[in-house]
Amino acid sequence: MNDSAVPIQQQAAIPKRKVPLSLSIKKHFWGYVFLLPALYVFIQFLWVPIVKSFFYSVQIIDFVNGNTYVGFDNFKRALHNPDLLVAIKNTAMYMGMGVVVGFWVPIFFAIAISEMRKFQGFARVAAYLPNVIPIVVLYGLWQYLYDPDIGPFNYFLGKLGIGSISFLSDEKWSMISIVFMETWQSFGGAMLIYLAAVLSIPRDWYEAAEIDGAGVWARIRHITLPAISNLMILMLILQLIATSQGFQAQQALLEGGPGTATLTYSLLIIRYAFTDQDYGTASAMGVMMFFLLSGLAIMQFKLFTRGEN
Repeated sequence: MNDSAVPIQQQAAIPKRKVPLSLSIKKHFWGYVFLLPALYVFIQFLWVPIVKSFFYSVQIIDFVNGNTYVGFDNFKRALHNPDLLVAIKNTAMYMGMGVVVGFWVPIFFAIAISEMRKFQGFARVAAYLPNVIPIVVLYGLWQYLYDPDIGPFNYFLGKLGIGSISFLSDEKWSMISIVFMETWQSFGGAMLIYLAAVLSIPRDWYEAAEIDGAGVWARIRHITLPAISNLMILMLILQLIATSQGFQAQQALLEGGPGTATLTYSLLIIRYAFTDQDYGTASAMGVMMFFLLSGLAIMQFKLFTRGEN
């Protein structure tokens, strides 16, 4: 008897036949073969270093005479470093500033571009262009923009009657200056993701709201933002994970200075590993960060699966 002739209620009661594992492998053999290189790279360059870091975190690493097991001494050394609290504070400040300054920028641009009737394609390209600027050029450009003597920012501040600001050499301004630079450089990628979500919202919702007399801000508040709220939460967690590992701009522009104003947790790990060559303590700090980021990743996964359901 054909399954189509069986009532739906009875079909639900019929147990599905399981496909044997050997038959599944045979059917998808070449798919698994093509996955092997990617799987090897994933394991070799992601999980192998993670597993090794757990072993290295309880050892003194000596590539000449061999490693020595020291238990939790590396963790104690890291926790007793007076710069650790400074690095944690700076990292938290960096993450907070990234949310306050940078999180809303791509959302604003995505909504603004979605409301455009002309030149929408040009606006997308223009907003994404900073992402393609090489890092070396980016740092050189912003060093010029922030220059206290010849930089355009201080030139315009002078025209407004405001004194010159040492954006990179003043401890009060150094971290926020890096956040502004990175927001300008990286918001385009997130903007495209938000824009795709905004454009996927049914247009008849907006048409119905316009008929009811809703203005632009009312449509954004009651339609756009609620529709992309799950995506906003996911992007927020992704941003927190990314900024918690930030060190590149702090190292390249200021080397953690002035003083320790831009010394982040990840930059402290870099110093342990490549300046002091204390790979054990660097691994211990990496393990502590691994557990924190794992918690954020689990939150992201749960939110993503909730959004699918």
